[in-house]
Amino acid sequence: MQEEKIRFPSRDITLEGLLHRSPDKAPGVIITHPHPLYGGDMYNPVVECVQQACRDAGRTTLRFNFRGTGKSQGSHDHGVGEQDDVRAAISYLLNLGVETIHLLGYSFGAWVNAGLSTDAYDNTIMVSPPVAFINYGTPRPIPGLTLVVAGEEDDIAPPEMIRPMLLSWNSRAALEIIPGADHFFWGYLDQLKSLLTEHLRAGSATSSSS
Repeated sequence: MQEEKIRFPSRDITLEGLLHRSPDKAPGVIITHPHPLYGGDMYNPVVECVQQACRDAGRTTLRFNFRGTGKSQGSHDHGVGEQDDVRAAISYLLNLGVETIHLLGYSFGAWVNAGLSTDAYDNTIMVSPPVAFINYGTPRPIPGLTLVVAGEEDDIAPPEMIRPMLLSWNSRAALEIIPGADHFFWGYLDQLKSLLTEHLRAGSATSSSS
């Protein structure tokens, strides 16, 4: 099933997105993209890879352009308005009848998601959270965080900086390091996709058996 081009409101502006509907009542995944001031958008290769992993795991997906990116209205808001955009995407899926919402962010998108109160989301995944590039401040708990993925050679999301922050975010979350990969996962997208698909499928199996 192909993704459908959609538009949805975020307060007083309208955002563009791509929606994939799972045929059954699967959880929905909000996918957030890397930094728009450095060329990041919903068509980024890693975002494409993430969406394919979620689709292969049977999820409904919504990836969208943050405000001021692509055909989304508004202007970049340094993560503040972007959190409103994520909330708007969540509301859009809920209004479609998707009952369970997961968050999956790459780079800047992972940082934006981390700033939200994630108590309501039982599965939050970060891909390359940019801990060496953007100030996270004092790490706060992310109860729903289940997985962080980073490349071994990532100088924007270096594993050695992620490990101590993970203790505050959620010490039970897994940290998966892809050997040889950098921040952009060039040459390693297949490994990233396989890792994410396996993690999501395992989560589905755990939920159905509980």
